[in-house]
Amino acid sequence: MPSPEPWILQIDPGVLRKLKEIPKGDAKRILRAIKGLLLNPYYGDIQKMKGQENVWRRRIGSYRFFCKLFASERIILVFHLERRTSTTY
Repeated sequence: MPSPEPWILQIDPGVLRKLKEIPKGDAKRILRAIKGLLLNPYYGDIQKMKGQENVWRRRIGSYRFFCKLFASERIILVFHLERRTSTTY
């Protein structure tokens, strides 16, 4: 039985810049979680954002990254990363 097509991961340059600004330990955990999306984009503390099509939020410690999942094309677009504070949402 052939395996399904692999997911394609796209990361916005702004997310990569933000990763360079945060503590290295946190950045490594976030990057590991982003790369883990290729195995299963729905795994972990992930939640679909209400009122937005294909937008999901993944929580890693006090950080959140947002991505769009296009299941039919098997594309994952990580487009935003932010630190969770009392005024984030």
